[in-house]
Amino acid sequence: MSPADPREAQVRRLLEGPYPAVPHDLAAGAAARGDRLLRRRRAVRRFGWSLLWAVLVGFVVWASLTGAWSTPSSEVSPPW
Repeated sequence: MSPADPREAQVRRLLEGPYPAVPHDLAAGAAARGDRLLRRRRAVRRFGWSLLWAVLVGFVVWASLTGAWSTPSSEVSPPW
């Protein structure tokens, strides 16, 4: 058998001993931070979708004005 790991013994002592006091506002602070993160994530997602739609509308307007999908007319006859 291998000798006992000192860190393992320290962890066992911590788990068996009295537990430290938890701050009374820990849950409220965690909930507030979670709400902020969700609001920020939601705002970033909305901004991303809005930007995507704006780019899409801009592309459709540009393509419809310039006729980007049509082939250019041949103004010069081929050299025969």
